[in-house]
Amino acid sequence: MTELRDVGVEVSRFRMRLLAAGVVVVLAFCGLATRLAYLQIVRHDDLLERAENNRTAIVPVVPNRGLILDRNGVVLASNYSAYTLEITPSKVPDLAQTIDELAEVVDIQLRDRRRFKKLVEESRNFESLPIRTRLTDVEVARFAAQRYRFPGVDIKARLFRTYPYGELASHVIGYIGRINQTEKARIDESDDADNYRGTEYIGKLGVEQSYESQLHGLTGVEEIETSAGGRAVRRLASNPATPGNTVVMSIDIKLQKLIEDLYGDRRGAMVALDPKTGEVLAFVSKPTFDPNLFVEGIDAENWQALNESPDKPLLNRALRGTYPPGSTYKPFMALAALETGKRTPQQSIVDPGFFVLGNHRFRDDKEGGHGVVDMYRSIVQSCDTYYYILANDMGVDLMHDEISKFGFGALTGIDIFGEVRGVLPSTAWKRRAYKRPEQQKWYAGETISLGIGQGYNNFTMLQLALATGVIANDGVKMKPHLVKEITDVVTHTSQQTLREIKAEISAKPENIQVIKKALVGVNIEGTGATAFRGAPYVAAGKTGTAQVVSIGKNEKYNAATTPERFRDHALYMAFAPADDPKIALAMVVENAGFGGAAAAPIARRVFDYWLLQQYPSEQDLAAVRQGQAQTPIGQPRAVADVPGLPSLSAAALAASAPVVAASRPVAATSAVPVSAASAARRP
Repeated sequence: MTELRDVGVEVSRFRMRLLAAGVVVVLAFCGLATRLAYLQIVRHDDLLERAENNRTAIVPVVPNRGLILDRNGVVLASNYSAYTLEITPSKVPDLAQTIDELAEVVDIQLRDRRRFKKLVEESRNFESLPIRTRLTDVEVARFAAQRYRFPGVDIKARLFRTYPYGELASHVIGYIGRINQTEKARIDESDDADNYRGTEYIGKLGVEQSYESQLHGLTGVEEIETSAGGRAVRRLASNPATPGNTVVMSIDIKLQKLIEDLYGDRRGAMVALDPKTGEVLAFVSKPTFDPNLFVEGIDAENWQALNESPDKPLLNRALRGTYPPGSTYKPFMALAALETGKRTPQQSIVDPGFFVLGNHRFRDDKEGGHGVVDMYRSIVQSCDTYYYILANDMGVDLMHDEISKFGFGALTGIDIFGEVRGVLPSTAWKRRAYKRPEQQKWYAGETISLGIGQGYNNFTMLQLALATGVIANDGVKMKPHLVKEITDVVTHTSQQTLREIKAEISAKPENIQVIKKALVGVNIEGTGATAFRGAPYVAAGKTGTAQVVSIGKNEKYNAATTPERFRDHALYMAFAPADDPKIALAMVVENAGFGGAAAAPIARRVFDYWLLQQYPSEQDLAAVRQGQAQTPIGQPRAVADVPGLPSLSAAALAASAPVVAASRPVAATSAVPVSAASAARRP
């Protein structure tokens, strides 16, 4: 049976469906139109900015680090450009295999692998890390031909820090190294965070660290057009980086080299300064180390050798090494006695060769004693007994109050980080230093050895040099500084470091003259006379010998039978010319014995250099290194005629390749958002 359809009803239904579909289409178009209007009108600016950001990348331009020069313009730290082979660990599926395959193309040593492993441990895996630095042109070409095999591996042009004289003055110049996580967190929390976008290195030690803000420069930015794959197409705009400023140190690097050569393989420290200005002329710590080892991350072998060496080459002995001052302490004790009325210059004692307190005998270095000794002879002949008695008369707290005026036991305020205070003892200090009540008590016997610079006394050579400068400068204490001036690389203007008076000790001029006269006597008829025989100038000084380990009551010190590291330290403090001082110094030669034989000869050559522009003969240099010469031997040379001395000036550096003192900064390749013991035995 045929079913009859109602055509009218079906047409009506069709029309309804057609109408519904039409409404849906209209509503859809209205929605699209509304959305289009919203995006084109309401969100126009925001979306335009997003689109532009997808097309461009803001890349930081790391500034050239500033130069470090000595007082005569010799370059001590500079930059040069070179290629590095770098790996981004997050982009490499199998890091070990990739490195093995790279080693077939580019020479990668075991030390490179170890250094890279350490960098990976200290960095985040999306950072680009160097596996090889300073690639040759041949190595660059060889890798470029096989670049397709190594995703996540790139060659980059970078600026490298270099220290042209290696170990020379390394403790004071310092070095730079890669920013670690602790330093990065500190930078991110500082107001200077934007200026370190793209920066991977920071000052770690010495002037490099203390003057980081001056040396770093100002980071620039480049706006780069990128492809859909994120590769750079062209530069759209740029705001160049401003190189770091030039830091001019007050040290004379030739003098520094002379002193380090005179020390030879011996350990010790010396600080030489201008007592009238506070400018540090030499800042020596021996042994030294090569700062170039640290720039790209030191390898394990070198780090172990430096860190585990018994000579402690990483210790800045001039800044952080503390030593008993020995007999160099006696002039300050004598001045304190004059100021407090405990002694007059004429007041004498009879020295039998010892001082007895209770049941303990404190021995003088001269068996049988020095006889009748006044203040002048006590310094010139370095009579221990005189100062045993004086220390007993003054007491520890009065000594502390008077000696502290010279800067002992306090920070000098020098312009590099890491200085230590040392120890200038007092009863209050001992109560703070020890926990148990029986340890906190001060005993009368502890006071006696303080008078000759032993006991708890421990100071840095920087403090002793500053105190020597106070006497040389008639009681005026200048703040020591290592940087003489800072030159702006843009304006070429220089800002001088201001001379700053730290204090003026309240000493009577006539009392200071008494001490000066005695110090001159040391180098004319006393313990320093041999070293200064024939000098055409008058120098004032004081020798010292400091005990390293105590000896028994009935024992006698014998250097020949004592292990080298247990032998006495040799010390010396001096200034010259005595009537108008232009240089003051303090020094120690560790475990070298008598200060007059091991330390004073070095000081003599330093004064000859600074005052006469004379350099010792090769024969003399070799003899002093071995502790076998006091008075200069051979024919001294004019400094200008000595070959091999540091002489690379900033002008010569700028003209030489591959060093690029003022080259265009290298931009980072990734897009990083940037918004605008008891008594001493010898003097």
